[in-house]
Amino acid sequence: MKLLVLILNKVEKLEEVLEGFLEIGITGATIIDSVGMGHILSEEVPIFAGLRFIFSGAKPSNKIVLSVIKGEKEEPAIHMLKTILGDIDNPGTGIVFTLPLDRVEGLKPEI
Repeated sequence: MKLLVLILNKVEKLEEVLEGFLEIGITGATIIDSVGMGHILSEEVPIFAGLRFIFSGAKPSNKIVLSVIKGEKEEPAIHMLKTILGDIDNPGTGIVFTLPLDRVEGLKPEI
């Protein structure tokens, strides 16, 4: 089992990402509204307000998508995300990573 974590800066792609999950058999995810450090520093901490130009173009908010997946779903999920989002290494796209899970309880049997 893996925990797939997607920090999605292109929030307009959220629905497409969730549909992609369903197409490859990932049937559950939790979505959390979030704000990046750059936005907080440049907008809300006066001493760093001068850094605003460094973070220009940064979205004020993003979404964190969490999903517990079977190990064999990892590669199809990453491939699907790259298909929908484009090159994830491009600034402003997002971040995706997985973590191994030792124990998971409370999930539907199909997961």
